[in-house]
Amino acid sequence: MSQRGKSVPRDYIVKKLLQRYWRLTRALTVGAQGVIVNPDGHVLLVRHTYQSGWRFPGGGVEKGEPVATALARELEEEVGITVAGEPQLFGVYSNGASFPNDHIVLFVVRDWRQDRVPAPNYEIAEQRFFAHDNLPADASPGTARRLAEIFSGAARSAFW
Repeated sequence: MSQRGKSVPRDYIVKKLLQRYWRLTRALTVGAQGVIVNPDGHVLLVRHTYQSGWRFPGGGVEKGEPVATALARELEEEVGITVAGEPQLFGVYSNGASFPNDHIVLFVVRDWRQDRVPAPNYEIAEQRFFAHDNLPADASPGTARRLAEIFSGAARSAFW
């Protein structure tokens, strides 16, 4: 199987199938996402190969894994970001519109470094920094709402 001329690793396919199974069989799923803020106040967004729109980098929390550990792991894997300081817990959101009983734990990360920028791959098509008040037209609605909460003082919602 290939996507955009690249071979999709078997491990990736197995992981995605298991994730779908877990979402159906587990009482609760949790993801960790990071709002990476650079010194200019711009935020890092990613465009996935498997869903539309620009979003925060992050991913699923594994069984027995602390959420902050999952955040650090996912940021390193997806965008080459190493968390250097303590990320700020911003909120926990219900994401039931996408999957029943799914929750997203959102962190703001201001102390980080990026020693490498991973090449586009089977999961992340692109990464780019954007001004929080000048997002691309296809930024996901949840991403835009979270940035308004963080930077503009918009009322917080419990729902992604």
